[in-house]
Amino acid sequence: MEMIVMARRTRRRKSPSTLETGQIPMQPVEKPILCSPYGEPPEYWLYDQQTGEASRAPGRRPAGHWFRTDRSISDQQGRLFAEENWEELPYVNRLREDVRRWRESNYRNATNVTRQLLRHWRREDKIRRLFFCQVEAVETVIYLAEIRMGGKRTQFRPEFTADDLAKLVDAPPDAGLPALTRLGCKMATGSGKTVVMAMLIAWAFCNRGQLPSDERFPSAALAVCYNLTIKERLQVLRPDNPANYYEHFDIVPTQLRPFLQGGRVLITNWHQFAPESEHAEGGRSYTVVNKGPESADAFARRILGDLYGRGPIMVLNDEGHHAYRPLSADASQRRMSAEERTQNEEATVWIQGLDKINQSSGIKFCVDLSATPFYNRGSGYPEGTPFPWLVSDFSLVDAIESGIVKIPRLPVDDTTGRPEARYFRLWKSIVDELQPGERLGGKPKPEVIYERAESALLTLASQYKERFEYIEESSEDRVKIPPAMIVVCDNTNLAEVFYQNISGETTREVTDEDNGSKRRRRRGKRMVTTYGDGRVFPELFSNREDDRRTLRIDTKVLNAAESDKASGSAKIVAEDMRRLVNTVGKPGEPGEQLRCVVSVEMLKEGWDANNVTHILGLRAFESQLLCEQVVGRGLRRMDYTPDPETGLLTEEYVDVYGIPFSVIPYKGRPTKKKEPVDKPKNHVHAMPKREQLEIRFPVVEGYTFALKKNLIKADVAGMDNLRIEPSQEPTDVFVKPRVGYELGEPTLFGPGDFENQNREQFYANSHIQQMKFQVTRRVVDSLLGYDHDQNGHARVVASRHQLFPQVYRCVNEYVETKVDYAGVNPCELGLMRYMKRVSDRLLDAIQPDDEHGEQPLMPIL
Repeated sequence: MEMIVMARRTRRRKSPSTLETGQIPMQPVEKPILCSPYGEPPEYWLYDQQTGEASRAPGRRPAGHWFRTDRSISDQQGRLFAEENWEELPYVNRLREDVRRWRESNYRNATNVTRQLLRHWRREDKIRRLFFCQVEAVETVIYLAEIRMGGKRTQFRPEFTADDLAKLVDAPPDAGLPALTRLGCKMATGSGKTVVMAMLIAWAFCNRGQLPSDERFPSAALAVCYNLTIKERLQVLRPDNPANYYEHFDIVPTQLRPFLQGGRVLITNWHQFAPESEHAEGGRSYTVVNKGPESADAFARRILGDLYGRGPIMVLNDEGHHAYRPLSADASQRRMSAEERTQNEEATVWIQGLDKINQSSGIKFCVDLSATPFYNRGSGYPEGTPFPWLVSDFSLVDAIESGIVKIPRLPVDDTTGRPEARYFRLWKSIVDELQPGERLGGKPKPEVIYERAESALLTLASQYKERFEYIEESSEDRVKIPPAMIVVCDNTNLAEVFYQNISGETTREVTDEDNGSKRRRRRGKRMVTTYGDGRVFPELFSNREDDRRTLRIDTKVLNAAESDKASGSAKIVAEDMRRLVNTVGKPGEPGEQLRCVVSVEMLKEGWDANNVTHILGLRAFESQLLCEQVVGRGLRRMDYTPDPETGLLTEEYVDVYGIPFSVIPYKGRPTKKKEPVDKPKNHVHAMPKREQLEIRFPVVEGYTFALKKNLIKADVAGMDNLRIEPSQEPTDVFVKPRVGYELGEPTLFGPGDFENQNREQFYANSHIQQMKFQVTRRVVDSLLGYDHDQNGHARVVASRHQLFPQVYRCVNEYVETKVDYAGVNPCELGLMRYMKRVSDRLLDAIQPDDEHGEQPLMPIL
């Protein structure tokens, strides 16, 4: 990513008492949106390095990026952070200036068709005006392909030199294969990459129709995409499609439209580039068939079909950051994860497929379109390094300042008094607090993460409820599409815990017994799904058998559907999930009423729901690249109608918790100081010569008691008090739009209005009596073994209906006499972290009533 470096500073804060009076910590500054989306940005937000205050800087923000180094540094507590560094992209800035001068020269030496198209695209009276970023990206590609690579002269001396032009190639390791010419366009999510592809196809086909012998203009275009969903959406690039973009966006003037029919467009996904089996024939595999490895020519014929033989083609790589050449494992000098190896294998299939087509049929040039055209961590290159063929840059922050996308609104302050809002780096805040027993296999226990993150979930869900009610209160003639909330989890176990608590849906395996003859008695296993009320606004998010409101994405099933690899019944299940996921918020489709999506990985490219209003991140975010990729899933706008007074698009927001969308403020260490040295560890071992003195102790796995009279007791008066901790779990969070590039955590300075977010909706829906019953149920379930400990032992054998009133009396006494609410709403007790503490303390305190004849506790060995 590309950001302006800003020094850390001391933040002015208000005390909790001031916050309770309703005063805003700082008065809002100017509006986040500065520029019209239809013109070149004349200014941008710039943060002062000394004061941290934002001001309007004249001109265009320089192109640049943030990248991670391999070196790590530590803070005063010894925690390690990777360095992130800013670097300008001088060649992109030079090319940007050349394109501006070419534009001002009325596109000198371009063909008449090209000039007619460019003037048409810049018309201000179009019903659907094109964004400046779309036109600039196309201008850049045309300037390079038609003018510079076409051998035409300009009336100015280009700053983008011939040496720069020669670097726009991607050479395969085999020197005998031709290199690919690649032109990378960085375009923020939601800025209209599909429209840009349609514009480039129109430019090539219309020129070729007017100039049939001019090979600068390909007569065939191959669009390669990442998955099946994008492939379906890109069908609008086919001129014969009734919903084609050429008419929908008025891309081609009427008199030029016949030329479109002279070209051919093929849309495919990279999975088709996988080498065909040597034993395959006609779509089937046979043992007796052995054709040998597929040649480049056979590969090109199989992939291109009607496009084969039409001369060098134009390739459009949608989400082109997936197509790269990984360095070898030896060159990368690091051990890759399974996910990184998979990414490299996919990238290799994609790029080698293009090499074969280039070898056989020829590729005039490739245009890579992506919001994040950078090498990933497993590629062997420094993470975040831009592809060397990047020629155009319109970043996410540029899109925000132009109003093209929603504005991420991040926590900047809360009532805990911490220097950084707890929900900003939620995962790190939780992990740093974990005790040794709260991890399993090195990973945090899912139940512990939910307990610690529940307050953030409820606060975010409270804002969701307000938004949902706002939509429901709108006019009856409006299509009421509910907003969507995304929860991104670290692993499948964590996703399952959050899904169960949000949806109220649980699935368990049961055994059926076929009571046939005594000699033959069969058992069968099946999965049973039960539906109940979740812990988070069940009237909004809880699933019912005929009403799915919360969806957990099965990544393996979804990936199988997107690659079209599933078959049989699995294919039906996969396709159903794919259609559900990809129609979120779309009227009349299966996903129209989905309100919450729980996922492990970030939602894949091509997921273009525009009704996302809330995102919760519950995983580590190690780079700004990953932050942008995840947040990008929720940045598509719902409305593109400009304000008639200002001509600017109006603000739309997405509230984001747990995704630290900023650069971590740890830069380089002074060069003449030593790096910290690890201290040696002292290990303790048993001495072999003292083996005969070994003492073994039995392992007590728990305690149990069998009640004869169903009587229990608990010394509630002797139990520890419970204090609600508003200093640990904020009751109010102040969010502010993320505008411009600011180093460090979000601060109180900068443009945009503040908004106070809290759990008032949760309080209104909760009652203290309900919480007492929930705690009682937890305790009784644990005692009876419905909520087993890790060894599956029940604490007591007794009757539930006799235990419940006795436990409730203990719960009621504890809540009324031992809970200190610290001046906050008593419904804070309903958070899982407090309910768990109350139930755990009561479980420890409950004993058999031996004074009335019950047996004492017995150990389980």
